[in-house]
Amino acid sequence: MSHPEVIVVGGGLGGLGVAHALTRQGQAVRLLERAPAFGEVGAGIQLAPNCTRILDDYGLLEEARALGVVPDAMVMRDAVDGTELTRIDLRDLERRYGYPYLVIHRSDLHGLLLRACERAGVELVTDAQVTGYRNTGGGARVTLASGETHEAAMVIAADGLHSLARKLLVDDEPVSSAYVAYRGTVPAGLPRVRSVDLGEVAVYVGPGCHFVHYGLRGGELLNQVAVFESPKALAGEEDWGTPDELDAAFARTCDFVQDGLPFLWRDKWWRMFDRDPVMNWVHGRIALLGDSAHPPLQYIAQGAIMALEDGWVLGEHVARNRAGSGAVDWDAALAAYEAVRPEHCRRVVTTSRTWGELWHLDGVAREQRNVLLRARDTRDYAFTDWLYGPTALTPDQEPPMFTPVPLSSARLDEPGPAVTPTAGRPR
Repeated sequence: MSHPEVIVVGGGLGGLGVAHALTRQGQAVRLLERAPAFGEVGAGIQLAPNCTRILDDYGLLEEARALGVVPDAMVMRDAVDGTELTRIDLRDLERRYGYPYLVIHRSDLHGLLLRACERAGVELVTDAQVTGYRNTGGGARVTLASGETHEAAMVIAADGLHSLARKLLVDDEPVSSAYVAYRGTVPAGLPRVRSVDLGEVAVYVGPGCHFVHYGLRGGELLNQVAVFESPKALAGEEDWGTPDELDAAFARTCDFVQDGLPFLWRDKWWRMFDRDPVMNWVHGRIALLGDSAHPPLQYIAQGAIMALEDGWVLGEHVARNRAGSGAVDWDAALAAYEAVRPEHCRRVVTTSRTWGELWHLDGVAREQRNVLLRARDTRDYAFTDWLYGPTALTPDQEPPMFTPVPLSSARLDEPGPAVTPTAGRPR
């Protein structure tokens, strides 16, 4: 078997994205997927302009548009009383950043990227469970469960939350948030779908819980997600996130939210973990990408996007460090990749944690949050400018963060200032 220039471990969105990015830069890429077939589980996924910009660069945006939905607005409501707190005009947001906010079924995005890799000539290998990583004199090697080995000038570990390669860099474990997500899709035609504006991405934020819905596949499906904090998880019990906890968590919410719960898949749920940020992603010729480097909580919908950004940035640095002969200075390309991506992703991971705290407030803090959100100027993009603009290729291109505003600045007896609130300063 001939040696490729690059081996990618993991056939999820991040692995497919980087395989495509590097192939279009002239690299021979072999992608190793542990499952017997390529596929993706889950339901809807949100793609902000910092992602649709990359899909456009890849020539994939129009296909993604055809498979997904470009909504008109993002709306946040209080889950207890159902009242609107704030909204973003997504058509105006598209004008600001030059690219749309798109929602798409996760399997449709995965299939789109898989087809792009096939067209580009990526070597796709299934039933290939990687059990070991090792640097060699001229690159890196992976060992499979079968005992077979694969070598290349570069190995990219897009092997997810429980990454084996990450252990080469840091001895840590996933961090449980004690929150769990239930998902489900509802076919068009049912009364539940007719009661929803499919032009909205809506989130209902409540005490210790939230509920999200938006349309998929051109309005053929309604995607719903219910997330809540598990008392069993907080108590250290093994069996946590069960349907009885789901029902109890949403008992205080408005009728609209509760009416959506029976349409969720109640036989499976997703426990929510992230990891503490790390700033070192490269070990010789082995580099982390996607959730192996920066698994986030989902509150600002950037997990898959960060993985796709990682691949695009690495591809751009390969182009910048490729000689006329086609040879790549991998050490220089990896140094440039590591100089910019860990800090950006650190910001996303820590902001996601803080945003989740904000969504799930109760008591006086909930009232303060609601005052600040209701006073927000709907064309205030202070929170998104650092996130939705062009992906930085160098540290100097990374935009400044938003300025957090403490909840204590809200006056409960009068409207608050037009600000973007936060439950705490991003760490």
